[in-house]
Amino acid sequence: MITALNSMALKINYSIQENSLEFLLLDQTLLPQTEKWLTINSLDQMIEAIQSLRVRGAPLIGVAASLYLAKEALRTKDQTALLKIADLLYEARPTAVNLMNCLDQMKKMIRENATTEKIVQTAMDLFNEDVRLCDQIATNGAELIQDGDQILTHCNTGGLATVGVGTALGVIRKAHAQGKKIHVYVDETRPLLQGGRLTAWELQKLNIPCTLITDNMAAHLMSLGKITKAIVGSDRIAKNGDFANKIGTYSVAVNCHYHNIPFYVAAPMTTVDPKCEHGDLIPIEQRKPEEVLGAIGNFGTVIWAPQNVKVYNPSFDVTPAKLTSAWILDQKVFTKDDIQKGCFA
Repeated sequence: MITALNSMALKINYSIQENSLEFLLLDQTLLPQTEKWLTINSLDQMIEAIQSLRVRGAPLIGVAASLYLAKEALRTKDQTALLKIADLLYEARPTAVNLMNCLDQMKKMIRENATTEKIVQTAMDLFNEDVRLCDQIATNGAELIQDGDQILTHCNTGGLATVGVGTALGVIRKAHAQGKKIHVYVDETRPLLQGGRLTAWELQKLNIPCTLITDNMAAHLMSLGKITKAIVGSDRIAKNGDFANKIGTYSVAVNCHYHNIPFYVAAPMTTVDPKCEHGDLIPIEQRKPEEVLGAIGNFGTVIWAPQNVKVYNPSFDVTPAKLTSAWILDQKVFTKDDIQKGCFA
């Protein structure tokens, strides 16, 4: 008997009889021109896939890393070795708290000397749970979307970032399915263009009307009344409601605040880090200067900046809670009053 789990960016085939787990990832660095599936067979491959953003999105990274750890558990019952692998995966992307939360559940099973079948089932449960959480986020968030809304997005928060319908993009997808006439403005999201390459690709597949813009066009569109709402995702939400998301999100929030446009963040409760008191304590990943010096894609690397110029390239920024209109989570839509009452504690 083979158990199959399939999402837009992850495919798993697990055979109890053969004691094997086939692990395939969609290489997101090649999208939208090329759809190539990678077979992951080693820890080095898995870590490289995470760090190079072949697999990305906090919920997807967490589920994928857990399933890879389950694959390793089929190879060895050495508890020390498995915990070491978990720790190395843990460090692959320091901002994405979903990665830590998922691996913590896997490590608990390993420390309890759970059977291999139980370890694999735990990882598969995390897959199915993410699907459920995304559906609930979409349902909750769609209530905030009105017919005729023109919605700004930043980065990619759909089926390429989760194993479900997505977080912020899931909300948009649900509203569209409800028959609401909406239009999406897609920030290209420099420097790696997750909006231009991935979100625009997803929206076209879903037949949701969209327009691609450069990041620095958003405020201009707001001034023209072309944007009525903004919805983004998150890689970590602090106890006080501050949250980390792709670099440029803070700018979107500031522009929305100035133009009196509702600004929402959508994420599962697994993205909330109650141990993190505020956004200043969220670790921010620093990435390679080449990403800013030019452009990197399946066309290769093009450099246009002067040689030896200094580069600052944080992957994320932190948006203060005071700029956020509401937090769309799987449990409910949380308000600022909810946050002040300590709902994330």
